[in-house]
Amino acid sequence: MALSDVGLYGLAVMGQNFALNMASHGFSVSVCNRSPDKVDTTVQRAKDEGNLPLVGHKDVKDFVLSIARPRKIILLVMAGKPVDDTIAAISQHCEEGDIIVDGGNEWYPNSLRRAKELEPKGIHFVGMGISGGEEGARKGPSLMPGGPRAAFDALEPILVKCAAQVDDGACTTYLGEIGSGNYVKMVHNGIEYGDMQLIAEAYDVLKIAGGLTNAELGQVFTEWNSGELESYLIEITAAIFKKKDDLAGANKDDYLVDKILDKTGMKGTGRWVVQEAAERSVAAPTITASLDARYLSGLKEQRVVASKILNGPTEIPSVDKQQLIDDVRQALYASKICSYAQGLNLIREAGVQNGWKIDLGECARIWKGGCIIRAAFLDRIKAAYIKDPSLDSLLIDADFANELNARHFSWRRVVSLAVASGIPTPSFSGSLSYFDMYRRANLPANLTQAQRDFFGGHSYNRTDREGVFHCEWTDAHHSIGNVAERNRGNL
Repeated sequence: MALSDVGLYGLAVMGQNFALNMASHGFSVSVCNRSPDKVDTTVQRAKDEGNLPLVGHKDVKDFVLSIARPRKIILLVMAGKPVDDTIAAISQHCEEGDIIVDGGNEWYPNSLRRAKELEPKGIHFVGMGISGGEEGARKGPSLMPGGPRAAFDALEPILVKCAAQVDDGACTTYLGEIGSGNYVKMVHNGIEYGDMQLIAEAYDVLKIAGGLTNAELGQVFTEWNSGELESYLIEITAAIFKKKDDLAGANKDDYLVDKILDKTGMKGTGRWVVQEAAERSVAAPTITASLDARYLSGLKEQRVVASKILNGPTEIPSVDKQQLIDDVRQALYASKICSYAQGLNLIREAGVQNGWKIDLGECARIWKGGCIIRAAFLDRIKAAYIKDPSLDSLLIDADFANELNARHFSWRRVVSLAVASGIPTPSFSGSLSYFDMYRRANLPANLTQAQRDFFGGHSYNRTDREGVFHCEWTDAHHSIGNVAERNRGNL
């Protein structure tokens, strides 16, 4: 029996679909799963979809030995301990030069650890983010691999054929050494959090302040998807607003979106992004606000109680509906630029600190197709980083700066209206404050630093001369002693 080109372990929906994706591109695939019934299901799907070259195995050893060397084995199992357990089961049958790829949403330090653990056996380990959901896995996702260059070179023919295809190539690239792929996917998810929250806030303002119906919202988002906001998330939002409730026994004239409980779930990658941003001192207020919004959405019972106790505005200011729609469009686009800028700044900082040498223009390119945050303006983000690979921020790229400058009055009108109406817009507001703080040559941080020196002797720099200074702010400070000696613990 001929050996397979590649193996895939883990046959939940993503695993099944990616296995069928590879098989449909002419690669012979061996599959295996902890529960054997999913092996049978996947094999049957391969037959039903045109007798695709896919073979099922219910024994791990048989599975590993069925793959041609150097073996390329992709894991799509739940992050954490299940990945460790699967690697332990598979690696005992692997040989030097074989490649194990973790395709899940994994915390990148776990990939660093696993690579180190497999190194003595000569087994290459790759952490690869996969974005696109179950449909993308089957038809072409965005693939974000990080690991040894030699391992990527061996995987590249498969990844290039199976990834989403856009006008400038396959939506995959070599991102860097181990950890980089997981990191880029993690930040991708953080940007996704920001995008989704911004869209939710746009919906809230248009519905409450503008009085738009679901039918009108569906039309507005459809129109927006033909302009600068063209993206997967805007496209599906338009479809969501148009969907009627077809559940048995429901009123068929009702819209489904109005029946969905306002509690947003999450799987943890957004929290990792916020933690990483804090750890690396990268401002990410749009993404952070989106995570906080999910936490607050989870307090449904408390919010119901609070709604009967806490007061807000009783009247909504009157607005011109068409003007509001246009203002919200411009505010959404400007905020979206800020969200992507924050995420890309975090990737750059992590890349510098970890020696990954991640090409931010390539990140934008491979996000153009297959993935959840795919958007038309990623072409322009790619162009900005090609023009200036060391660009400090998207906000100061000439093209994006012009767009922000042209939109900031609309942005301010939307945030002001939301505040006056009692409509929470944490990501819109956070994005606008991010823009305003970044464009300020001088911030009130001088007062904050003075306070730190007053109560903690933390010292400060001056604007008029070099050096580090400390002030004896009151008579009481005279007895505290020399700040440098105190900070060294000598006083």
